[in-house]
This record gives sequence, structure tokens and C-alpha cells, in this order.
Amino acid sequence: MATELKKALFPLGQVVSTPGAIEAFMEEGTGMTELLFRHVTGDWGDLCDSDKRENDFAVTRELRILSAYTLPRTKVKIWVITEADRSATTFLLPSEY
Repeated sequence: MATELKKALFPLGQVVSTPGAIEAFMEEGTGMTELLFRHVTGDWGDLCDSDKRENDFAVTRELRILSAYTLPRTKVKIWVITEADRSATTFLLPSEY
């Protein structure tokens, strides 16, 4: 069975994280790589269908892209936001927005 190779849909810019998100990943015992891959390949995570459609629209335009994921063990919600100008992608907790 062939595995589909997914490619990046947009540039990430500089990847940064807030202190809260770093702490959440440390408590989870995992890194950010998997969620970053999901974000950049169009797996928007725990968003409603209309927000997912907004992201699909934003990919080819200068609009901000937001993904939301729940860490499996600790159940902490993480947001990943790529800025409209694609200069930066930030991991953060919703409470840090």
C-alpha cells in the first residue's frame, strides 16, 4: 500500500513558542514536530468545519492560519498560528492569546 507524501501548503516563517506551550509539551512528554507537520499540511485539528474552510481559503491568500490540537495525555489545548505575512508560526495556549 502506497503512503501519500504530504507537502507543505505554505511557508511557516520563524517557528516560536510561548512559555505556556513549552511547559505543556514538556508535561506531555512530546515535542512540537508532529503538530507543526499537521498544521503546515492542512490538518487543522480540533476546529469546526467553517474554521477549517477559512483556513483552506487563507492558505493561498495573505490571511492568518489557525490550527487547534488537544494533547492526548494531558488534554491541554494548543493553538498553532501562522501570521498572514508568513513571517512566523507560534505555538501557544488559548489563554495566552
